[in-house]
Amino acid sequence: MNDELRTGIVERKTKETDISIKLSLDGRGQASISTGIGFFDHMLTALSVHSGISMDIKVKGDIEVDCHHTIEDTGIALGQALSMALGDKSGIVRYGTAYIPMDESLAAASLDISNRPYLVFNCEFTNQSCGDYDLCMTEEFFRAFAFNAGITLHINLLYGTNDHHKCEAVYKAVAHAMKAAVAYNSDGSTLSTKGVL
Repeated sequence: MNDELRTGIVERKTKETDISIKLSLDGRGQASISTGIGFFDHMLTALSVHSGISMDIKVKGDIEVDCHHTIEDTGIALGQALSMALGDKSGIVRYGTAYIPMDESLAAASLDISNRPYLVFNCEFTNQSCGDYDLCMTEEFFRAFAFNAGITLHINLLYGTNDHHKCEAVYKAVAHAMKAAVAYNSDGSTLSTKGVL
């Protein structure tokens, strides 16, 4: 793969959101995030820094309604940008798994960059929200992201009591799984018995 191809740029504008994303797989996790939802910015920053994937994300959404459109549409656009950056997905490790503790909480994520999108999400939160971020939107974000990136993604929150810690552990677990999966493999081959992903 050519490093120059490991960049994805997506502009997505609807009646509900206006999104601009630039993503670089080899950008060393530099994050510039602005969605209008403080806790979501915090989670996306963690996703960028811990994955080593640089993300420049600017979102204007109808947050006067609620956070749903902003978060889901960001997942769509981010997934599209990742898919663009990966190109034909040749030469990557493809699989990644990570267990991440956050104080009393423990989350696990396993993913396969497979072109077969799927989400398994086993996470329970106690409260409705963290700040202006509805915790139920965590599943919606990762579903939109996985389906638009072509990723099979399994997320399990094993335990925890503090919802901030639980949610952050989830995002960081996905980040570390992604970091492993998008890395170059040893010989540049496509890791598939089919020869293509």
